[in-house]
Amino acid sequence: MITISEERIFELLGEIPDPEVPVISIVELGIVRSVKIEDEIMIEITPTYSGCPAMNAIEKEIGKKLTEEGIENFSIKTVYSETWTTDWMSDEAKQKLKDYGIAPPGKTEDGDWLETLFKKQVQCPFCNSINTKLTSQFGSTACKSLHYCSECSQPFEHFKCI
Repeated sequence: MITISEERIFELLGEIPDPEVPVISIVELGIVRSVKIEDEIMIEITPTYSGCPAMNAIEKEIGKKLTEEGIENFSIKTVYSETWTTDWMSDEAKQKLKDYGIAPPGKTEDGDWLETLFKKQVQCPFCNSINTKLTSQFGSTACKSLHYCSECSQPFEHFKCI
């Protein structure tokens, strides 16, 4: 019989930083979809992109964290449906991105992703100017693009709306 709560598992997983954006956790990013406790602890995770290279590392870190807590009876399942969206990120997580120097995504239902796609203007996380330009559709990871701020002359990444 497992005597740990789903909330406690979420707390533990919330201590695991995203390997590509270490300022936010895998829970804050929305990668951890669900935790269910039945005969074992079942954790569902969803990649930010279908080919996300960090998923193997994330699975290993989840296993390591749970094992360190004495939890051995668990499984991790990667699910692709419903597709991950930046809307699953909290406002606090988006602020952490901005403070880290990455322009956070807007809300997809607000149409921000269309504006970003067509106008290529993203607010600079350093000076808040929108006098920016896209320099590369892909940044250090597929979920980010590279931009340049014409006001403060800073290059920066933008976490794309999906």
